[in-house]
Amino acid sequence: MTSNTTIRKLTEFLGLKRSVVYLFGLTLLMLTGEKLWDRFLPKYLEGIGATTLIIGALGFLQNILNAFWSLPGGYMADRLGHRRSFLLFNLTAIAGYLVAIFFTNWIAVFIGMIFFSAWSAISLPASMSLIAKSLGSSKTAMGISMHAIIRRIPMAVGPIVGGFLITSYGLVAGIKTAFIISLVFCLLGMVLQLFIKDTAAAPYQPIHPVALWRQMDVRLKNLLVSDILIRFCEQIPYVFVVIWCLDIIKVSPEQFGLLTAIEMITAALIYIPVASFSDRVERKPFVVITFLFFTIFPVVLFFSKSFVALIVAFVIRGLKEFGEPTRKAIILDLCPKEAKARAYGLYYFIRDFIVSFAAFLGGFIWKMSPAFNLFTAAVFGVAGTLIFVLYGKGTDVKKQLP
Repeated sequence: MTSNTTIRKLTEFLGLKRSVVYLFGLTLLMLTGEKLWDRFLPKYLEGIGATTLIIGALGFLQNILNAFWSLPGGYMADRLGHRRSFLLFNLTAIAGYLVAIFFTNWIAVFIGMIFFSAWSAISLPASMSLIAKSLGSSKTAMGISMHAIIRRIPMAVGPIVGGFLITSYGLVAGIKTAFIISLVFCLLGMVLQLFIKDTAAAPYQPIHPVALWRQMDVRLKNLLVSDILIRFCEQIPYVFVVIWCLDIIKVSPEQFGLLTAIEMITAALIYIPVASFSDRVERKPFVVITFLFFTIFPVVLFFSKSFVALIVAFVIRGLKEFGEPTRKAIILDLCPKEAKARAYGLYYFIRDFIVSFAAFLGGFIWKMSPAFNLFTAAVFGVAGTLIFVLYGKGTDVKKQLP
């Protein structure tokens, strides 16, 4: 077997078609900038005078924006095509970074987030539909897994560099520097996305969101209910994890960056083997396993009283990604073929709109007791897992029609 044949077989196995590869490059650039500051944003708000409830409201805002942007993101991807959609998404992010760079208060951060949080949320339906259309059902989970691996590279590297910037320049100046770097990466991403080619699509047919909801498969709606409860488990303590680690366990920003890197490396190591199996068999068990890891993380975090113990907790946090590409593949499998981006966006709009209140609630619970916050999260995780075990359905690729 020649080296060219080996490379060709490897690229086919990994789903590395041209437009998908350029999408991965664009994702790498955009998220590298974003992850420089993302995990430290609650600490930044604390440093510029925000209260505990405002920090809790950060989680609420992040989720409500994810919800808000997902729906128009899906509609724009189906209407404008992928290339023009990504261009619009990048311009939106640049506007947000400019606000956050020039003003130093929590209101400016919240206003900026309306725009610079848009890229991750608004681009997700477009990214997923591009992968699904480019690769087909038999490679959807693999394509999503490769996308997830690419996303985890900046998630691993970004917090380490962000921690270094904070240690070197101080909290406020370090985060401001990270915002500037993010803006530069947005500009570079606008160049790279010119090489993305839109996949052939059916003529655009307007579908009202209510009508689209009625068309959605009942299996997708059942998954949505479980997913909402699992995200309650994740989001109730989410913005407070960095405060738990830095203020209660007393690790340094650089150590927290290392913990995040461990989480992302753990996730990356399991993506490809899991995707290889889930593209060939019933997908439900993979989602059940990932829901279990979501559930036990806050409990393990509570009992982690040292840096070494936190390493174990963050390995478990990485393992919660075990079935995430599989869950997204199920969503894409069950979305209407002529409106995949819109249906995907609608799913995330509903999920994240509801879950946004969990993040806001987390601020009140944390104020009562960090332990109460973490164990309340675990209760939601148990509920979501049990409901999916009892009522959830997956998809078997072998049984799908071509």
